[in-house]
Amino acid sequence: MYTLIQKIHVEDYNSFACRTYRTPDFETNWHKHEECELIIITEGHGTALIGDYIGNYNTGDVFFMAGNLPHWFRKSHHKMTGSAVVAQFKKDFWGDSFLQLPEMKEINQLLNKDDIGIKIKPKVQKTIAVLLKELESEKGIERIYKLMICLQKICKPSAYNIITDGFSYTSSSEENSTIKEVFDYSLKNYLKKITLKEVANIADMSIPTFCRFFKKNIKKSYFDFLKELRIGHACKLLKTTSKPILEICYESGYNSWAHFSKQFNNVKKCTPSVYRNQFIKLQS
Repeated sequence: MYTLIQKIHVEDYNSFACRTYRTPDFETNWHKHEECELIIITEGHGTALIGDYIGNYNTGDVFFMAGNLPHWFRKSHHKMTGSAVVAQFKKDFWGDSFLQLPEMKEINQLLNKDDIGIKIKPKVQKTIAVLLKELESEKGIERIYKLMICLQKICKPSAYNIITDGFSYTSSSEENSTIKEVFDYSLKNYLKKITLKEVANIADMSIPTFCRFFKKNIKKSYFDFLKELRIGHACKLLKTTSKPILEICYESGYNSWAHFSKQFNNVKKCTPSVYRNQFIKLQS
């Protein structure tokens, strides 16, 4: 997929950026930038693609991404409004010596994990939401202080789940274009039956060549990629509807309960019913 190199604008009177991106500015396809990013979704839901991670995002979710980690928050529907508050900063903007202070040890360890993407756990999300929204309008040293508090809250391993680690993506412009076509087709059709022959034809390759090509670039097989898209859709239905699980199975692109159940357990490490019950408990 073509990776847009994004240049982050920082005002002369600030050392890092923090602003709200709302439709249409929210719609940035697969891109990366040298700055680390802390983002809270304030409107919308859809599919998050971060490094080799594929999963749902919803309003209130908070993610942190290391610099140069490709990502894309793709809305579920093009007519939906997407919005997020985003802080983007170079990991050493406050100077290497400051990060070496004993009090900064945990934050320094987080910022020095190259290629890492994390999702903040629900118990910390609300705190970060308040801090980021305040940070956007702060001026002077209060901006740096608020960012430091945000990082202090998320840097403890108990506060987050690692969703991608060690991902690297280097492809020629021709390979980027091919992957983009495959992604676009897959994201529009993943709830239907897709064969390797179809996507190999899109890439103008034989099936074995395409399989090697896709795994080299995306770090997983095409069917693993498709599986994660479909299970992500099933998770959204389990959390947001009361539909019977068998109906959700069919609406998520599966025509076999046994196959759906096996793949769901493979991705989420639990059954669909347990997943739904866990979500209900979190909401109560």
